[in-house]
Amino acid sequence: MGRKTQYLNTVYDRLYAVYGECGCPLRHASPFQLLAAVMLSAQCRDDRVNEVTLELFALAPDAREMAALPVEKIADVIHSLGLYGAKARNLQSAAKRIVEVYHGNVPKTMADLTTLAGIGRKSANVVLGNAFGIPGFPVDTHVNRVLNRLGAVAVDSPEAIEKIINREVDAARWTNFSHLLIQHGRRVCDARKPQCGACVLADLCRYKRKNA
Repeated sequence: MGRKTQYLNTVYDRLYAVYGECGCPLRHASPFQLLAAVMLSAQCRDDRVNEVTLELFALAPDAREMAALPVEKIADVIHSLGLYGAKARNLQSAAKRIVEVYHGNVPKTMADLTTLAGIGRKSANVVLGNAFGIPGFPVDTHVNRVLNRLGAVAVDSPEAIEKIINREVDAARWTNFSHLLIQHGRRVCDARKPQCGACVLADLCRYKRKNA
């Protein structure tokens, strides 16, 4: 086991001791509902998305019904979320493609998922890991910030960070590792004022050493 692998596994183990198996905070009853919720979650809090999808999924619980729902109606339901116009168009477009190309079933590969409107690698990894149990490492702003502050990575590109983790950490840990880093970023390693005194990773952290 290389030094980087050992370091990242130590980070995982310490965060796991605090947060455990986190699971996806976006409420969903199917892979399509998770995909829709992930799409809507861009620049929005998860709890707000969960409030909106409660109404949205009552109207259109699957891809076929979402594809048939007028984009204006989707926009009206999700109007309290940021970028609601673009999200409504992407959601209907993705639903139509799922119906027309994948017979109503959300595809299970990165290549296929990223052909859907509004779905990039991060969103696809969330769907793969949480809907299908297929390992993926989503890199959001929290994951990026925490790993860079620690010194575990020294790049800002989500794709580059994903490749590093995929190379150094066992695939079985990828999905929950992302959840753990997100939880830690929200609760402790805040963007503006990190709580280094309360951090279980303080002795492993480059940012803490530089700012001690």
